Amino acid sequence: MHISTNIWTWIAALLTLAIFSFLYKDNPLYKFAEHLFVGLSAGYTAAIYYHNNIYPNIIAHLKTAIEQASQGHFAGGEWIYIIPFVLGMLYITIVIPEASWMVRLPFAFVLGASSGFAIPRGIQAGILEQIGGTIISPLKTYTSAIGIVNAIVIFVGVLTVLSYFFFSRPHKGALGTSSRIGIIFLMVGFGASFGYTVMARISLLIGRFQFLLGNWLGLLR
Repeated sequence: MHISTNIWTWIAALLTLAIFSFLYKDNPLYKFAEHLFVGLSAGYTAAIYYHNNIYPNIIAHLKTAIEQASQGHFAGGEWIYIIPFVLGMLYITIVIPEASWMVRLPFAFVLGASSGFAIPRGIQAGILEQIGGTIISPLKTYTSAIGIVNAIVIFVGVLTVLSYFFFSRPHKGALGTSSRIGIIFLMVGFGASFGYTVMARISLLIGRFQFLLGNWLGLLR
């Protein structure tokens, strides 16, 4: 048994135990660790976002524009970046009651631009590519008997699941049968997703125990 002497390992271990203390009941140690994690995550995300997005895409260009202006050059294209800078600063008006209406301007711009970019990509990736992957690709890829069966199962599953979400007609007759088969495929898909989520969480738990027993207490080699 070789207990770690690294101060950061001790801090990480104690915070891990503080989080695990919630298994007993909600307590101040858990609240402290939770708030510390949320605060550090928010600060880290803000710093990364600033250094990777705001500074290189806006601040650096505005600094260049100011340097050009100090030299008497006002025709550079860097001044266009003042528009996203102003729109970004308008988000701060949400905390000013008298000017909070101005936050609608950046929200409207972001929603409009995001919709314009997302709709064509969504149709391409969510509809056209899925059609090709469901119908065309299996016919070209699968050559063995098992592969052909897989392609048929995928094709039938997609059609029956889509029929379940067809609400313009009552689910009776052939449509009702197809929608009930689609429910089976949906339940299988949800079950697989839930199982994958549980496995991922168990993997995180194992990683924490390996850290506590290995890196901290030195019980694992």
